[in-house]
Amino acid sequence: MTEFRMISTSGLLGYGFPEASLKAGLQRDPHLIGVDGGSTDPGPYYLGSGKTLNSRFAMKRDIALMLRGALAHRIPLVIGSCGGAGGAPHLATVVEIVRELAREEGHHFKMAVIQSELQKDTVLRFFEGGNMRPLRNAPDITAESIARATRVVGMMGPEPYMRALDNGAQVILGGRTSDPAPWAGAAIRAGLPPAPSWYAGKMLECGATPSLPKGHDCLIVTVRDDSVEAEPLNPIRRCTPLSVANHSLHENSSPCVHVEPGGILDTTDCVFEAVNDRAVRISGMSWRSMPYTVKLEGTELVGFRAMTICGTRDPMLIGRFDEFLDSVRKAVDEKVGGFGLTPDKYRLVFRVYGKSGVMGEMEPVKSINSHELGILVEALADTQEIANAVLAFARVSLLHTDFPGRLCREGNMAFPFSPSDVEMEPLYRFNIFHTVTPKDPCELFPIEYEVI
Repeated sequence: MTEFRMISTSGLLGYGFPEASLKAGLQRDPHLIGVDGGSTDPGPYYLGSGKTLNSRFAMKRDIALMLRGALAHRIPLVIGSCGGAGGAPHLATVVEIVRELAREEGHHFKMAVIQSELQKDTVLRFFEGGNMRPLRNAPDITAESIARATRVVGMMGPEPYMRALDNGAQVILGGRTSDPAPWAGAAIRAGLPPAPSWYAGKMLECGATPSLPKGHDCLIVTVRDDSVEAEPLNPIRRCTPLSVANHSLHENSSPCVHVEPGGILDTTDCVFEAVNDRAVRISGMSWRSMPYTVKLEGTELVGFRAMTICGTRDPMLIGRFDEFLDSVRKAVDEKVGGFGLTPDKYRLVFRVYGKSGVMGEMEPVKSINSHELGILVEALADTQEIANAVLAFARVSLLHTDFPGRLCREGNMAFPFSPSDVEMEPLYRFNIFHTVTPKDPCELFPIEYEVI
């Protein structure tokens, strides 16, 4: 095949896209429609809890449009990292949405469902066999930390998607997946070289983000033997050499060397050329094969949280806010200590917006230039009851702790909500961020087929 055309509908399943953009793309006779369904960007909570990143309603809307288009044009629909984190419950939610749409709209097709969640004894075998390597800044891995994991997924490469296409699946739903892998796999399977195929995936994984103005919209990418061509499908957007080059730098420790399952995509020598005022051709990328590895992502439960939000515009208080917070912390420690709880049993966090709320201790601007401060207070503990109690003590102390020069005899803070205290979801953290070397690229990712 001399060229292979693929559409990505948006940066993430459930982010939405204009229906007109998809219709315009389908008029270009694409060979595949797809969308990336997940990421670790929102943190470990979704993997740990099993909840989807985006709402079911939003995901169903996006899938309905893509499914109609794919079936009408008899081309595959591919979704990777379903439901956000790509674990079994996330994938199951998307599978049920597709089944539901088929019932409601009378669709008929063959579907492949690729699992990526691993049993802990599988992970333990890799560990005990010395076949686990930490990624940079990953926590130490032990048999105990594996046992504590609430959920572990493997990040699959393109091979499971290629196998599903070989077996005639028109709709492919995958668990956790390297973002560009579904598109790379489809193009490689069509006979295109790995380098432009992987580069196309890099462009498609975020929808129309390589275009200007940035927005969640549809992008069509054409893969050829020696180049890739990217063009947004909404007439209000355009790809430029700069916007495409800028996008190729994202989400990677190196601006040019992109590590993927089975190899490295090197963009050092890429050339970006405007085809017209809306499309860009990229050439010069290269692919270097490496030993095949699969990244594992696992989470463990850390504790329970409660939070409140308040604000102040008292100039006397703002002028000595660090001292004030020290007094609040001491007051909370004394109150909590009365219940026999030592400070190591809980954690109290103040995020002060208007004063290093975003960057914390790394904030280079030390002076406060704002006339008001917003304070987000978070309490973390082993149980929800303790977290709630610590937060309540912190709230009262913020309201009524005295400070030099204080004129007001009532509350120091304004609270925008009632109830002021909010129980948050359980807190998780990544405790497995390691790679393993499987015997086969599809070994960890069983595929189930069904005729809808």
